[in-house]
Amino acid sequence: MYTANGLTDKNQCLQEHAPLVKRIAHHMMLKLPNSVEVDDLIQAGMIGLLDAASRYDELRGAQFETYAAQRIRGAMLDELRGADWLPRSLRRDARRIENAISRLQQKLGHAPVESEIAREMGISLPDYQQMLQEARGSQLMYYEDFRNEEQESFFDRHDLSDAANPLEMLQDERFRAALVAAIERLPERERQLMGMHYEQDMNLREIGEVMGVSESRVCQVHSQAVARLRTYLRGY
Repeated sequence: MYTANGLTDKNQCLQEHAPLVKRIAHHMMLKLPNSVEVDDLIQAGMIGLLDAASRYDELRGAQFETYAAQRIRGAMLDELRGADWLPRSLRRDARRIENAISRLQQKLGHAPVESEIAREMGISLPDYQQMLQEARGSQLMYYEDFRNEEQESFFDRHDLSDAANPLEMLQDERFRAALVAAIERLPERERQLMGMHYEQDMNLREIGEVMGVSESRVCQVHSQAVARLRTYLRGY
């Protein structure tokens, strides 16, 4: 099935790895605004899977599923790049939340609860929670992050090679230590949610079932947790 020129049976590849595409799409949805349709991500991911099947070379030393996952995510990100999927107003609200958390953290000396953050922002608790829901996705990356001066695609900028290794850059020991410390500072409920999503690879529905809340509430708690982390990690 595998050759130096790629996969010999691409249809079989698509069938076998379609669940991988769906899993990645649903996993990404927690970090994306409500305006993004999961079916659009899945469709883009299938294109990425087909691209992986065409390009895969066993000499790269990576298992196909590992390589395909990278290409699938890249295709989904390129799909998002095709539209300004996060309005500037939502980015502005996300920064307002982060700034309010930062001010309260310094003033109170502890992680502020939702009601305190809402009061600091001068809005009602329901309005704050709605803002959290709508801000979902603002913490993933900004639209401008998808492109560089040469307008290269995500695939071209993140292809596997022996040159710069993004994973090694992310594993900088000081940043990792700061990130671990920041996660430890999160309120327990938010820390548990982050663990379920990023360590156990659970999606919105699964996390909601464990926590006994709706998927929308999971989104709110996640948005608030990421806002705290961004506040704690300013400077990195």
